[in-house]
Amino acid sequence: MKKTLLLYTFVAALGGLVFGFDTAVINGAMPFFVKHFDLTHAMQGWAVSSALIGCIIGAFFIGRPGDIFGRRYMLKVLSVLFIVSSIGTGLAVNLSMFVIFRFIAGLAIGGASVLSPMYISEIAPARQRGRLTATFQLAIVIGILVAFFSDYLLIDTGPANWRWMFMAGLLPGLALFILLYFVSESPRWLVKVGRMEEALAVIRSVSHETDPDQTLQEIRGSIDNEIMGKNIYLFRKPYLKLVLIGIAVGMFNQFTGINIIMYYATDIFRSAGFSTNSAIGQTVLIGLTNLVFTIIAMSIIDKIGRKTLLLIGSLGMTFFLGLFAYLFKTGNGGEFLLLGLLIGFIAFFAASQGAVIWVLLSEMFPNNIRARGTSLGSFSHWFFNALLSFLFPVVTGSFGVSNAFAFYAIATFISFFFFFFLLKETKGRSLEELEKHMLGK
Repeated sequence: MKKTLLLYTFVAALGGLVFGFDTAVINGAMPFFVKHFDLTHAMQGWAVSSALIGCIIGAFFIGRPGDIFGRRYMLKVLSVLFIVSSIGTGLAVNLSMFVIFRFIAGLAIGGASVLSPMYISEIAPARQRGRLTATFQLAIVIGILVAFFSDYLLIDTGPANWRWMFMAGLLPGLALFILLYFVSESPRWLVKVGRMEEALAVIRSVSHETDPDQTLQEIRGSIDNEIMGKNIYLFRKPYLKLVLIGIAVGMFNQFTGINIIMYYATDIFRSAGFSTNSAIGQTVLIGLTNLVFTIIAMSIIDKIGRKTLLLIGSLGMTFFLGLFAYLFKTGNGGEFLLLGLLIGFIAFFAASQGAVIWVLLSEMFPNNIRARGTSLGSFSHWFFNALLSFLFPVVTGSFGVSNAFAFYAIATFISFFFFFFLLKETKGRSLEELEKHMLGK
């Protein structure tokens, strides 16, 4: 594997690290800023979901600018938003200011969730694409772990501890901005805008396994600038089915309840009997489990395939979610047993949907609609993330934590059948070969 390919992948994956940090940092900060601003359950849900509203908008609208200005340029713009939001959230003097800067963070997170994995998939050789694109998820997981750990370290820094937790996100955002000056544009975007010599140079620099000239011709043959320029083609045959599947993939990912745990684990553990400090400490275990099993998934995703991982993960997650809901409701499990069940769920999620979703969304769409198709899949992910995150404090306040987790278990079980009957395997093919496979050419 060429060093240039590793560098480009690493830099693009940093977008995932900032993504993970900014989404998870609110977990440990929550008890403190909720107390500082004296928030009700509904206001707490709004404080969390305000960033997710930004994610929805960022994911939905980033596709078109990504096609016009390029993946790398727009990632630079997003890194600036990460920096601004970290500073602004940490300095917030009231809830309105806090929400505005969390919304800005959301714009950057939503955009990065589309462009970072897409960029990696567009530079990666077919045989290594799954593993390399999954580094985006690995970076997200590392960002989540760093957020949990930094929250834990900053607990005792005084009444302003939550401010330092948010402002710590300045560092990875700044690193992403600087390092983006050391990578090239995606060769598939360069072909789209007619910069053939640059595209050929990038293809040569990242791979020694394929014929660069042949790869360039395959990319040129797959691109239709008329289709790339009009959104209406997304909702016509032969693309409509792929778009609907992409939307469903994003939806089922959130119906596992994964981000409820990432945002509300501290509150869940406190309701299970842990003290506040201990509950924040337990989130570090969640983050470590997420990291370990993401690495395991990366090592096998190009061998056993995306679909197999999703099927195994759906059944495993259903078991742990269902048992957690039952024991939480009946009170038959102590806090450490409940912690163990959540760790089991995280393990299956990380080894399946966690590693697969961004790989799948970035490679399942043809070159003509990739940016906008990936945007819609990511939009679905963030839309249902925001909806569930906003409702969680309200629903659990009225119906309890156990009923929420019972819903996640049922939805995850249903996803097994969706993946089994409707999803096609994508491993081992070039993006241009995948296009023919997906569209039945």
